[in-house]
Amino acid sequence: MTHPFNASSNLHCPGPDTRRGFMKMGLAGFATLSLPGLLRLRAASPAAADSNKTAVIMIWKPGGCSHIDTYDPKPDATSEYRGPFGTISTAVPGMRFSELLPMQAKIADKITVLRSMRHGSPGHPAGTMRMLSGDPDTRDKTKPSLPDWMSVTNYLRSHDAVRTNPLPAYVGISPPTSYNGPAYLGEAYSPFSVTGDPNNPKFEVPNIGLSNPNEVKHLSRRASLRQNLDTLERAFDQAGELEALDEFETQAMTLLTNPKTREAFDLSREEDRTRDRYGRNSWGQQLLMARRLVEAGVEVLTTSLRGPLCGRVSNWDDHAVNHHVFDALRFRSRAYDQAVSALIEDIHERGLDKRVLVVATGEFGRTPKINYQPSTGAGNASAPAGTKQPGRDHWVRAFSNVWAGGGIDAGGFIGTTDKRGEDSIERICREGDFLATIYQHLGVDWANTTIRDFNGRPTPIVERGKPIPELIG
Repeated sequence: MTHPFNASSNLHCPGPDTRRGFMKMGLAGFATLSLPGLLRLRAASPAAADSNKTAVIMIWKPGGCSHIDTYDPKPDATSEYRGPFGTISTAVPGMRFSELLPMQAKIADKITVLRSMRHGSPGHPAGTMRMLSGDPDTRDKTKPSLPDWMSVTNYLRSHDAVRTNPLPAYVGISPPTSYNGPAYLGEAYSPFSVTGDPNNPKFEVPNIGLSNPNEVKHLSRRASLRQNLDTLERAFDQAGELEALDEFETQAMTLLTNPKTREAFDLSREEDRTRDRYGRNSWGQQLLMARRLVEAGVEVLTTSLRGPLCGRVSNWDDHAVNHHVFDALRFRSRAYDQAVSALIEDIHERGLDKRVLVVATGEFGRTPKINYQPSTGAGNASAPAGTKQPGRDHWVRAFSNVWAGGGIDAGGFIGTTDKRGEDSIERICREGDFLATIYQHLGVDWANTTIRDFNGRPTPIVERGKPIPELIG
């Protein structure tokens, strides 16, 4: 049973941790990497060549997005709940969004909004783990105890037939990195991570598609030398670790030396009007790169919409102490609306809408009732310290996420919340349903798949839940 969460507006919540645990692949030290080092390159391994394989792009909004001010407005609620934004009609009769989302409103026939998500983990760590791995623990932990669905998929894909696609199966472009990860699967199944701002003219992805033939030859000679030295040790390799070492090294070599990898990440190959369409900012270019990568064969793509475009505290955690919640939503809404609508339109126009599922969500919603607290600092979307401003706190009893593509019959709402947006009251969906729906699209047998944990116990990848029928193509 889900219990209500009564957020304390007197406590400063710093929001999601911004630490970055990104994979580093150094060319200089490549040939001398240890086995654990090469295991970390596992995410860069070629895994499945079929260009018709299904894929998922997950757009993560760290901190939690207000459902009332976006996809589930309550214009008839009292002012202490509804907020200042009006509602607008969409391409679907009877389906209304907040005025902050005019571009998505125009393509609402390609979008399904699930309004009745609910779970019982009100903290950022526990809420993130709940949504991404199904962990039912309501306590906030520093590290996940269960692997997230992205790492699980990467792990399962690694046991597929050998791929010829040189790209990783799992890529994160500024991925969610706080409170999620591969857990007992090991860092081998973390994403190939792309950091930095892809809108920066000097942006580049290191350690892919070496363009200098001399570097490629030098790298090949070093790898060959190491293989010759390994021959002396193979007779003593009881655990078969050297064979694993060869496999991972080959995979990393493929990523480094195949020129197609560099092409897939290269946004300069897109027309200017396409880049403009997504938005000439970090979020727009992240989503454009995501489309390029799934089109090129990446099967799991995550990207986190955080940083300066969010406002002063760089996330969606719109407590009054962090942001003036309504100024923050105005501040980030154009970049968010433009990037998401461009991605959804683009996958339809390019014939990817059956194969590629797009999901936009955060770990929970925000309190329907507005509260007022003194700001802890001035900045974008926040008044000077000490200024009383409106905010919304964490809310798990009802929140929304957005689904598009995946062959689904889009254009409507799933579920209903009450008149003030406080509780999901129809078609209540939980984290198990969310995960089972994603796995179902990816062709994963979510009902029967288990993975052994650190203690050797077979652990289900979905504990409780089932796919949401309207979200299955």
